[in-house]
Amino acid sequence: MKCFSRYLPYIFRPPSTILSSTCHTEADIISTVEFNSSGELLATGDKGGRVVVFQREQESKSQPNRRGEYNVYSTFQSHEPEFDYLKSLEIEEKINKIKWLPQQNAAYFLLSTNDKTVKLWKISERDKRPEGYNLKDEDGRIRDPSTITSLRVPVLQPMDLMVEATARRVFSNAHTYHINSISVNSDLQTFISTDDLRVNLWNLEITDRSFNIVDIKPSNMEELTEVITSAEFHPRQCHTFAYSSSKGSIRLCDMRQAALCDRHCKYFEEPEDPSTRSFFSEIISSISDVKFSHNGRYLMTRDYLTVKVWDLQMENKPLETYQVHDYLRGKLCSLYENDCIFDKFECVWNGSDSVIMTGSYNNFFRMFDRNTKRDVTLEASRENSKPRAILKPRKVCVGGKRRKDEISVDSLDFSKKILHTTWHPHENIIAVAATNNLYIFQDKVN
Repeated sequence: MKCFSRYLPYIFRPPSTILSSTCHTEADIISTVEFNSSGELLATGDKGGRVVVFQREQESKSQPNRRGEYNVYSTFQSHEPEFDYLKSLEIEEKINKIKWLPQQNAAYFLLSTNDKTVKLWKISERDKRPEGYNLKDEDGRIRDPSTITSLRVPVLQPMDLMVEATARRVFSNAHTYHINSISVNSDLQTFISTDDLRVNLWNLEITDRSFNIVDIKPSNMEELTEVITSAEFHPRQCHTFAYSSSKGSIRLCDMRQAALCDRHCKYFEEPEDPSTRSFFSEIISSISDVKFSHNGRYLMTRDYLTVKVWDLQMENKPLETYQVHDYLRGKLCSLYENDCIFDKFECVWNGSDSVIMTGSYNNFFRMFDRNTKRDVTLEASRENSKPRAILKPRKVCVGGKRRKDEISVDSLDFSKKILHTTWHPHENIIAVAATNNLYIFQDKVN
């Protein structure tokens, strides 16, 4: 297992606030975090509808071995609060998901979504401005053509670098329920947006219509037994996608079989052990996140207590099961009362699919090495994360005598939780969101 150290000399927070980590507004809470395909950019979205993009600095010539740090590159308001007058419902500006499109030119493109609307944003740089127009003066006012006695050739003059974010497409009016996930297809032409009961397929160039490819809404809503919790395209097969449900199952669908993928081609579900069944069984089995491995052979799912890795060739049981915080099994009653049992944790692969990471409570996050079967618990906090200091593994004591370096399960702070994490696609650099703080760690550099 890699040793991770603090990567930056400070903790990123939304640039619009100077509040400390113990004093923040609801709008400052980070709700999603995502590296782009090269790892040079890192985007975060928050409950205030803002997107903050960080860029990795280039390596210094004087210190060629020092890796560049991430600094704020662009900040923009992606979504605004809205009101659905037909249903008398407020639509929050909170950013639910961000997905980068692979870079095709000098500009960057990303998709961001709140509960109802997906937007395609273009982020581009401008370091030159045109001067010498014939029909406009220097202040931009239109000149009288009769006063123009000579023509001049406009020229581009250098200017301070400016990063612009512009909304290129707005994909709206397609979801009755809240969007929980979006995923870009490997064909780079389409993407899916998913809500509780439907999955819609969009073309990136067409905003006024989408195709409904999954619809699990029953004719009588009283017969509703499960909802869709997450969906993702296969990284290499543009016709294949998977979606998870609140019942702990995953369905693999092939769009070549039918226009409406109501019938799955593969169904992944682990049989429940009757001896362990309880009132909370159905709640904790609900899958909060599903991710394909980079090579496309495996699926990873996260439920409340475990992370499971599934082989696409084996549907009857998971290939691997990792206990994230099994010490909470005896506290499900209190977690139900304070609604923590409904928290939706994400999971992420490293670049080689050999290590997986997910979050927990008390600002803990867990890593599992699939090859050595070793695991580690690390903590993202201001108190324990000094710049470039190695993170010390944390252990939770369930009962009996507690050691000096252990923390009692009764002392865990359930208001501090790591729900959103992301891993650099090529290097051992990770980013974890803890409330309104963004922590970036890297593996130890000798």
